[in-house]
Amino acid sequence: MKYIKLLIITLFIIFTSSHAQEIYKWVDENGKVHFGDRKPDTQNEVEALNIKLINSVETVTYQPSSIDVGKKVVIYTTSWCGYCKKAKKYFGSKRIRYTEKNIEKSKIAKMEFDKLGGKGVPVILVGKKRMSGFSEAGFERIYSP
Repeated sequence: MKYIKLLIITLFIIFTSSHAQEIYKWVDENGKVHFGDRKPDTQNEVEALNIKLINSVETVTYQPSSIDVGKKVVIYTTSWCGYCKKAKKYFGSKRIRYTEKNIEKSKIAKMEFDKLGGKGVPVILVGKKRMSGFSEAGFERIYSP
């Protein structure tokens, strides 16, 4: 019985996560923009948005970078990424200067991220080295002040 419940829960998670959710955008009578996962009944003009998801990188990988940032540290981030926050906190604690490029807020940062072939955040560049994901030991592997 215990395994049947576990199977049902697992199948539910797989089924619900495998179907893309639509996001809708509309403007109310006061000019305020709204977003939601359900189409509102009271609005005539509702736009279905095509959202491209960007994952956070859970395992650290290393490779040469197609962009040489010199002696700087550059980190491509999103506002919701926990690994990005952890990396920035680490940089602050070690007094490491860095340039943050939020790919949600800057079209230029997003274009650079795409040029790098970024699939998830964070992407960290040091010189000609690239690290996808974050760990303190991993960063120390590519960073030399």
